[in-house]
Parts: sequence; C-alpha cells; structure tokens
Amino acid sequence: MSIDSTRLAYLGHATIGLNLDGVRLLTDPVIRRRVVHLYRYALPPDPGWLTPPDAILISHLHLDHCDIPSLRRIGSATRLIVPRGAGAVLTRHGFHTVEELAPGESKAVGSVTVTATPATHPSYRLPGGPHAIPLGYVISGSRRLYFAGDTDLFPAMADLAPGLDVALLPVWGWGRVLGPGHLDPHRAAEALRLLQPRLAIPIHWGTYARVGLVGRMPTFLTEPPHLFTEEAARLAPEVPIRIVQPGEEIELELFR
Repeated sequence: MSIDSTRLAYLGHATIGLNLDGVRLLTDPVIRRRVVHLYRYALPPDPGWLTPPDAILISHLHLDHCDIPSLRRIGSATRLIVPRGAGAVLTRHGFHTVEELAPGESKAVGSVTVTATPATHPSYRLPGGPHAIPLGYVISGSRRLYFAGDTDLFPAMADLAPGLDVALLPVWGWGRVLGPGHLDPHRAAEALRLLQPRLAIPIHWGTYARVGLVGRMPTFLTEPPHLFTEEAARLAPEVPIRIVQPGEEIELELFR
C-alpha cells in the first residue's frame, strides 16, 4: 500500500492510522479478530498500516484500547506514548520505548507535536487493577487533529484546541448501551459545538460486538455515525461531518 504524507485511515474502533508531514502514527491499535468477549465485525486492517509507525498513542488502559497482543504484533520496539501511570504495565510486557504524558504535556514525533489532553473516563485497566490518567491527544503539524480516545463531554473542550482542523470523536462503543465516560451521538454533537473543528469524523463504532452476536449485524454497529450526523446538523450545523467506514482511508489534503 502506498501511503502519502496526508492520509488518514479509520482502522476500526479507536484505531486511527495517520500519515502527516512524513510522520506515521497509530492510535489505540486493537487489530485482533477476537478480544476477550468481543468479536471483530469489520474487515481486518490493511497490513500496510501495521508496519511499525513512528509512534503509537495510547489513550487509556482499557482492554479495547490497550491490547497487548495487538501491540506485540506491531512490534515491541515501537515507540509508545501513553498516559501517566501506564508505563509500568507496558514495560512489564516487554515494550522497550514507553513515554508517559499527563494532560498538557507534549512530545515531538519527527516534525509533529503530540499534546496530551484531559479525558473524562474510568482510569483503571480492570477493576482492582492498575490505574492511569485517561487522555485524548492533539496532533499538530500542517494539520491540527484531536483524537478524543474515550471520554464523556466536559466544558473545557471549548478551549482544548483552537483552530482545530479535524476532530476524531467517539460516538458509541461495542454494546447496546454505553457505560459512564463515553460520548453517544447526542453528546458527541455537543462536543462538536464546543470544539468547532473544520471537519469531524465519528470513530469508536462499527467494529466490535459481543461474541454471542456473531452471525447477526446489530444496529448499534451501523446507526451511531448517522445519528451523530443528524444531531450535529442541529447542534453544530457549521461543521461538516465525514463518515469514514472501518477500513476506509481519506486524504486530508481535501480538507484544507
């Protein structure tokens, strides 16, 4: 696969491939057919995006965002940028280059700057297990993108990233209902009204569901981005929405 310097791929769930200014990033890579009790309905990610990138950004420790077998498949020497408190979990599993960030802190990845942002989401990996500060990330280069990770709505989004080009906003999850600390289509549209990006792309949908649903296509895998688009048209009509299907790539050059 040929990947130019301004491409974005929605690889499913919260996994985004980004090629910006010659820097290649992956977010929250979860690429297996089955993860604990979840089955992947979307097609497998294009292998071209799974060669070791310049860095992987991990938003939080939940198993559907920080999947050790997926990270090992990409490469244990890959640079990992992770929330404060998550480093010990990953080094214990044999990852060699792990750098922690707290909200407001930044790291340079080539010509791109990655800045950690707050997120409102449970901090534990499993109940009773290790905790790490949940994060989103602002990625700044010739484009400015916000990857929200998993978060609920919070008022400080209004000042999070002025001049934002693209907001990658979660709009659902992997079940029929959402637990605390998530955006649904309505709250994601409220977030859009605060963020005011030039373009919004819904993520965290259409990929995983409980194993017992194999053989069926539950509506929560397909409806959330369309409900988000409807809500956004009402709450933030000035912001265009682009629904990118799991496995689809787009050129950021189209959205100057």
